[in-house]
Amino acid sequence: MTDERIKQFEIRHERLKELSDDELKAHFWDLCYKVVDPIVELARTHTSPSIERSILLRMGINSHKSHGIVDAIHQAGLLGKGAGHVLLKLSEKLGMDVKAAGDAILEDKEVLNGLFAEVK
Repeated sequence: MTDERIKQFEIRHERLKELSDDELKAHFWDLCYKVVDPIVELARTHTSPSIERSILLRMGINSHKSHGIVDAIHQAGLLGKGAGHVLLKLSEKLGMDVKAAGDAILEDKEVLNGLFAEVK
């Protein structure tokens, strides 16, 4: 380590030493959010139907159905929410498992209306 890095570490260390456990915990979570927020934003703005289909495959949805489900989610303007997230939210709303929720989307795309209040 360079002398400058050691000096910066000691400054941070002194500042953190004075914090209570609750303050340290709050500081920790603030730092976590600073690290994760850009990743979440990147995922939100840089998804694609193929990525979302692969997620549905890992959730147990077969390949044929995943195409139709992702197309319906995309047409509803919800792809940025993540197909898996949409499916989970719909399954909770309808009180069914994710495979049944996927079938519900395939049967009636209108089931996605109002799932996320801020999306029209």
